[in-house]
Amino acid sequence: MLPVCSPEQVAPQHFTNAAEAVVRLRALYDEAVEFLCAHFEASLTGESPIQRFRAFYPEIRLHSTSFAQADSRLSFGHVPSPGIYATTVTRPDLFASYLEQQIDLLLTNHGGEVEIGTSQTPMPVHFAVANKGGLNVPQDGAVKFTLRDVFDVPDLSTTNDDIVNGLGFTYEDGAMPLAPFTAQRVDYSLARLSHYTATDPGHFQNHVLFTNYQFYVEEFEAYAREMLCDPASGYTAFVGPGNDVITDPDTACTPPAKLPQMPTYHLKRAGGGGITLVNIGVGPSNAKTATDHIAVLRPHAWLMVGHCAGLRNSQALGDFVLAHAYLREDKVLDDDLPVWVPIPPLAEIQIALEKAVAQVTKLEGYDLKQIMRTGTVASLDNRNWELRDQEGPVQRLSQSRAVALDMESATIAANGFRFRVPYGTLLCVSDKPLHGELKLPGMASDFYTTQVARHLMIGIRAMEYLRDMPLERIHSRKLRSFEETAFL
Repeated sequence: MLPVCSPEQVAPQHFTNAAEAVVRLRALYDEAVEFLCAHFEASLTGESPIQRFRAFYPEIRLHSTSFAQADSRLSFGHVPSPGIYATTVTRPDLFASYLEQQIDLLLTNHGGEVEIGTSQTPMPVHFAVANKGGLNVPQDGAVKFTLRDVFDVPDLSTTNDDIVNGLGFTYEDGAMPLAPFTAQRVDYSLARLSHYTATDPGHFQNHVLFTNYQFYVEEFEAYAREMLCDPASGYTAFVGPGNDVITDPDTACTPPAKLPQMPTYHLKRAGGGGITLVNIGVGPSNAKTATDHIAVLRPHAWLMVGHCAGLRNSQALGDFVLAHAYLREDKVLDDDLPVWVPIPPLAEIQIALEKAVAQVTKLEGYDLKQIMRTGTVASLDNRNWELRDQEGPVQRLSQSRAVALDMESATIAANGFRFRVPYGTLLCVSDKPLHGELKLPGMASDFYTTQVARHLMIGIRAMEYLRDMPLERIHSRKLRSFEETAFL
């Protein structure tokens, strides 16, 4: 066992000011990253290391001594009972506004002070060098020493979802969690986001649209260019895969040589108030992967704006479906969120979507029923379910009163529920397999031409309504259990 070399340990500091606490978090984090990067770079060029190098994530601690209740209208910003609460922290530069906001709420609701110090959770060298240009961790066997002997690597015991899954996670010293994710879990997802979307996590906005068609991307870019033409819109930049940033509406985008698995585009606005569009492709596995990782950014809402099969003969191609319930047969979340857990509609999201449909279509009230149906959306893991005996699936669809079927919506909604991210679904009917209208090239072309722009605009308008909503309203208490982390 090699002797361990670490940065000098200093006593925790106490703060009654959230901004000052975040400054201290950044200093501790930067010190740990610089320590690991410097020693890692030296180990690649010099002699084999004769000691182990270890640095630790910074942490926030709160000591609560009172059962006094905070403002019960808020679903966050307070701890449920006396005790010691903590969270490890990564990338305080990226999460500065979030951290300051959440710490300030703690100080307001509980008084006293927060403690900022060094945790006992080692920082994996992979995550330390992730943002260091030109420095990468080589594959196992590519260096002259055994990486695990000299540096810490990702540890699944702290890179999991035990907190959000309600499995009683505590830190090694018994402290209860302050935030829904540990620092290692966040770092893991930040790395995955860069890989899957080919954009830096710092570009993500607080309002995320998911789709499963490239047509929506083209319309989103066209809308972004319109907004960049208008200084009053508040939008400041458009970012595509490869971190291609344009601020001039006439500048051509430069796509990467190879598109990522989930091409992602960001229409940016100050304070993260813009909109991110993710083309997740087809299937519940993709939907889970995207939401698993975007969740660590703590967005204020995510919506699915995709296509679906209409299940009622009264529906027409191009009609909209506003989901108010989900039949979950996607199977990818069964181990994390059992199918018996109800996924409730969120009033704030539903109202924003219905209001957006009315504005874009110029229909209101009873007339809106001509083109939009509210009901249960079923999500299956088998795209070609029509090719099997239909008796079983059709019976379940009928018993659930489903009006539409797709492969992603229930997954996105369920993961929103699991991660406490407000969610919603507005789908567009693109085929009616039970009634002989299949999605074939000739039938689809006119539909895509006329409906995609309108559908996307509804999603954008809904997000703009939600952007103007106070944070305490959009983050519904329906998403919080009786023992929750204080941080959103």
